[in-house]
Amino acid sequence: MSIRSLLPGRIGFGTAPLGNMFRSIPDDEAAATVQAAWDQGIRYFDTAPLYGAGLAEIRLGDVLAQQPRDEFVLSTKVGRVVLDEVEDPASRELGDKGALFEHGRPNKIVNDYSADATLRSVEDSLKRLRTDRLDIVWVHDIAQDFYGDEWVNVFESARTGAFRALARLKDEGVIRAWGLGVNKVEPLEMTLDLDEPRPDAFLLAGRYTLLDHERALQRLLPAAAAQDVDIVVGGPYSSGILAGGSHFEYAAAPAAVIDKVGRIKALAGENGIGIKAAALQFVLAHPAVAAVIPGATRPSRIAEDLGALAQDVPHAFWKALRDQKIIARDAPVPTS
Repeated sequence: MSIRSLLPGRIGFGTAPLGNMFRSIPDDEAAATVQAAWDQGIRYFDTAPLYGAGLAEIRLGDVLAQQPRDEFVLSTKVGRVVLDEVEDPASRELGDKGALFEHGRPNKIVNDYSADATLRSVEDSLKRLRTDRLDIVWVHDIAQDFYGDEWVNVFESARTGAFRALARLKDEGVIRAWGLGVNKVEPLEMTLDLDEPRPDAFLLAGRYTLLDHERALQRLLPAAAAQDVDIVVGGPYSSGILAGGSHFEYAAAPAAVIDKVGRIKALAGENGIGIKAAALQFVLAHPAVAAVIPGATRPSRIAEDLGALAQDVPHAFWKALRDQKIIARDAPVPTS
């Protein structure tokens, strides 16, 4: 099933930053950011229990609970269960991501991709989000960046547990779609090779951007399109470096990446556009991509994103990116 008929538009709102990613964000600032997204027409919101140990879900739910439930689409994730007992957030083992949510809630997080944990996670998310239903559920982070050499075993646990539980929930009409939400292409390629269960879509973060797209472009996106599995792109700004930040892959950006971003910015300036316009429109130009979900922690960022989406980017800019080998020659770009 294509989720394009389910999604209300081509841009949504990613809430990882609202889990106090990198910094502690005041509650009122977080609420104002979600409200700004709503006020400016965003109607698809994505979140996860991992984001601040439930903090992003709580903050999102507090705002969306004031709106008619039929007017927005909501997705969250399974694979992590948030407990009532506490731990030091800075000491959590998050693979390559380090202490990504060290400013989040101190509730203990348990990794569990079994069917029972999946159902519990869904129930807990419904409570934190203050809603009676979820539209899309993603199986979260079953990949190398979190589990290293063990990731295939974790994938298999999810295949026999979470995948089947979510497929059943969809069959029962409890959710409308399901898939995987990861930062690597390999788990998605493996899933496409399965006979069953069959996901509806994938949420892929960081692997189809101006800075990193070659691997996804060559195999994953064509295979997904052939099987009618839509791609939602997360992290279009590569953890912030493409939006004026200093992070790439959730860490300080290396010199080579900073140099590449500088070249993109220079070309964008020469063509009278912003780098956000380049980042978002590049992602959405691929026919396999159904939507993009940039995150934000300040209300002003929402207007920036929507403005970037509407900006007219001249063909000369895309040609320059290709000529300088910043983007792949066969990567789709906007036609006008």
